[in-house]
Amino acid sequence: MAENPRVDLRGLTLPGLEEQVRAWGLPAYRARQIFAWVHGRCVTSTGPMTDISRELREELAGRVDLTPLAVDAERAAADGTRKLRLRLSDGALVETVLIPDGDVQSGGVGGGSKKITQCLSSQVGCGLGCRFCATATMGLRRNLSAGEIVDQVYVLGRSAPARGGASPLPTARALSEPQRVSNLVFMGMGEPLGNLDSVLAAVEILCTDVGQNFSPRRITVSTAGVVPGIAELGRRNRHVGLAVSLNATTDEVRERLMPINKRWPLPALMEALRRYPLPRRRRITFEYVLIAGLNDTPADARRLVRLLDGIRSKVNLIPYNPVARPFTGRLERPTPDAVDAFAERLREKDLSTFVRQSRGDDIAAACGQLVTDARG
Repeated sequence: MAENPRVDLRGLTLPGLEEQVRAWGLPAYRARQIFAWVHGRCVTSTGPMTDISRELREELAGRVDLTPLAVDAERAAADGTRKLRLRLSDGALVETVLIPDGDVQSGGVGGGSKKITQCLSSQVGCGLGCRFCATATMGLRRNLSAGEIVDQVYVLGRSAPARGGASPLPTARALSEPQRVSNLVFMGMGEPLGNLDSVLAAVEILCTDVGQNFSPRRITVSTAGVVPGIAELGRRNRHVGLAVSLNATTDEVRERLMPINKRWPLPALMEALRRYPLPRRRRITFEYVLIAGLNDTPADARRLVRLLDGIRSKVNLIPYNPVARPFTGRLERPTPDAVDAFAERLREKDLSTFVRQSRGDDIAAACGQLVTDARG
C-alpha cells in the first residue's frame, strides 16, 4: 500500500471504505470485513480482525487510526440517567447522555428498562447563543467528525457505565457491562444542521447492516431552525426523525430566546417545515421549552396551535431546566399547574402533546444543561 496519512476508519461510510480499500490495492471484499470489525464489534485496533491475515493486520495498523474517545468522567442520576464526558484526540471535551425508559429501580443504565436513548453531540460547544442553553456559553469551538460522532455510540458497545451511585465528575471510572442503545437523538451539544455532512455520514454508518444496523426511524436529528439545513436534510435523508426547537410563538419572543430567529424568522421556518418531504405516518417533533411568564401564556398556546396548523406534528413541552451558567438574564421554570394547563389547551385542539419530565437534572444532564469548560 502506498504511503498515506493515517485514515480515520470510524469516519468512513461503507462506500468510502470500499474506495479506500481499492486505493490500497486490496480486494473489494476486505471493505465489508473491516467495516464489520470497526462498526459492528467496535474494535480499537486491527489486532482482533482474525478473518484478515496477520501480515495485512500489521500493515493496516500503520495506515489507520482507531484511537477511541476517552471516557474522561461519568455521572449517574437518581433516575438512572447517565452522563459521560468524552475527551477527543485534541483534548476537546463533549458530553453524551444515556436515558433509560422504564423501571430504573434495579440500578444501572436502564435497570429493568427495555430501551436506552442516547443523546449525541455534534459540535464542541455551539454558536447559536440560545438563552436557555448552557452549551451556548461555550461558543462554537469546532465541528465533530463523523468518526467522533459514531464513537460516542461505540463507547457503549465496548462498555457500559458502572452500577451504583454517581461518581464525582472530575474522576474518570472504568465502565462495566456492554450496553445496546435503542434510540439515538442528535440533541446534545451543538447544532446538528450546522455540521450536516458529518451528521449524515454518521447516520449512514450507524444504519449500515454490517455495522450497528440502526433503523433511521430510531434516529432523530434536532435543529434550532437552520432553514437551508432543513431543506438539505429532506433531500439527503428524510427517513430520520426531524425535531425542531421552537420555544416561542412570536418573532419578538423567539429572537430574545434564540438569536437564530433574526436570520430565519418564524414565517420562513414554518414554510420550510410545511415543504419538508415528511414520510407517510411520520410527524415533525416540536420541542417547546416552557419559561414562566415568557412563552407559557394562554395566548401562546392559541398561537402555537395556529402555527402548527397543517403540519403533521407532535409537541414535547419541556419545563425550563435552570443552568449553572445562564447565558444572560434570569429565566424561571413554570409551576407544574401552569405546565399542565398549557398542555391541556393544546390537547383540546387535537395537538398531540407530551410533557417531558426532566431526566438527569441532578447531574446537569437534562435538556439545555450540557456544558464543558476549558478544563472540562
